[in-house]
Amino acid sequence: MSEVPAVTAESPPKARNQYVVLGAVLIAMMLASLDNLILGTAMPTIVGDLGGMAHLSWVVTAYTLATAVSTPVWGKLGDLYGRKGVFLTSIVIFLIGSVLAGVSQDMTQLIAFRAVQGLGGGGLMVGAFALIASLFPPSEQGRYQGMISAVMGLTMIGGPLIGGFITDNLSWRWCFYVNLPLGALALVMVATVLHLPKQRSEARIDYLGVALLGTAIASLVLATTWGGNQYAWDSATIVGLGVLTVTTGAAFLFVERRAAEPVLPLGLFRNRNFTLVTLIGFMLGVMMFGAMTFLPLFQQAVQGASATNAGILMMPVFLSMVLINAFAGPFITRTGDYKPIVVAGGALITTGMLLLCRMDTGTSRPMSMVFMAFLGAGMGCLMQTTMIITMQSVELKDIGVASSTATLSRTIGGSIGVAVAGALFNGRVREVMADRGAASGASENAQLDSAALAKLPDAVRHVYEQAVAAGTSQVFLLATALGVLAFAATWFVQQVPLKTPADRAAEQRPVPPDERAADAELVTPGRAR
Repeated sequence: MSEVPAVTAESPPKARNQYVVLGAVLIAMMLASLDNLILGTAMPTIVGDLGGMAHLSWVVTAYTLATAVSTPVWGKLGDLYGRKGVFLTSIVIFLIGSVLAGVSQDMTQLIAFRAVQGLGGGGLMVGAFALIASLFPPSEQGRYQGMISAVMGLTMIGGPLIGGFITDNLSWRWCFYVNLPLGALALVMVATVLHLPKQRSEARIDYLGVALLGTAIASLVLATTWGGNQYAWDSATIVGLGVLTVTTGAAFLFVERRAAEPVLPLGLFRNRNFTLVTLIGFMLGVMMFGAMTFLPLFQQAVQGASATNAGILMMPVFLSMVLINAFAGPFITRTGDYKPIVVAGGALITTGMLLLCRMDTGTSRPMSMVFMAFLGAGMGCLMQTTMIITMQSVELKDIGVASSTATLSRTIGGSIGVAVAGALFNGRVREVMADRGAASGASENAQLDSAALAKLPDAVRHVYEQAVAAGTSQVFLLATALGVLAFAATWFVQQVPLKTPADRAAEQRPVPPDERAADAELVTPGRAR
């Protein structure tokens, strides 16, 4: 009986099929990153329709939590049972969640179905990066970096615009239904064109490790989301969540050192580059999500832009990302040198954040757009290059869990970053409003919508603009400090020759039992046999 041709580093699929699958992967990445951005501009309408203003934040938190908790599980499942089937499953779950969210009749249903979406979304990005790594070796991935960055940048800019258009002209429910044709297209493209060898594994899922990691992630995200908002930072709830995070995290490390098939192999962190780019990815998540959240707010509240114009004003971020990747991708492919790109990225993103933290009520729109161009250039250098280094740092069998770890670090960084930045922003705005004797109605809500802002007296509105400028400056000052740390970390990244198709093929050779035993002893020293 003939076997299905394997897609390996030694025998890649036909070029035409590769590009079809690449197109499907880019669609899946767009779905995962576009969802929250589209929904942002629709949330006021959703609340007006379904009610439940008090639970508004949970519409986003439920998705983020489910994504973060499921991300490492999807990566491990792909490594054990085959990336194609796992990727298709994640798309189906995401689409089911989209349909259910679209037919929600109250806020409770919407939150629950957003969690279902998040479970599928956790596998979309992980599966996308893992498939790209399976189809193209690290020595060739640089040329596709620009396309990936363009898709990510396009969703950042286009998401709010698309969400506003759909909400105004159709219904907020179409913010979810729009996923269906795109997801179906990706399903058909992957199912019919991609042919990977079937994997059968006798290994078992590390359920205890999954439970401990999920609990640690959930408690950490909840602590940073609730802290300073629903509960004081020193309240019993936040302190309890902090203790739960530490204890379950420590238990997870203990369990993973002894698990036969750990959900997160700790041995991966022995590779210096893998550890460094994971940390850089975490800090990048904080800076990126913080900027995407608070820059539009500054543009609307301080610079007087409408919601639609605020999206247009973000174009420098997108354009600079694309332009930088048009150079960086081919440079890495041609030379194999990725360290200059990540070092430059650290410098550019730090410069961008430093410039943004100096913005005030007198900063013009053109000037702020120049500042954003530095930010976008830095993001363009770091986003995909760090993923290439991640894939370069592991063997083919660990690509799934490596991509999930990289995605998880950015997801957690974004969740924690937005929560902490939001607390800093709200506190600073209220402080400035109170110091300058503004009306209590404005100081009680740090993020006024455009309708409420227009009703304020001119004097109060001017103070509020100054307060928002001070709040965003505080956020970008924190981001600048993280940028400095990320820049310092890039200097310690080692330049290693990129793996070729032959290298990937060599990684697939059967490992003798004595070598496997030696490897196990290295990963879990002192483990009883």
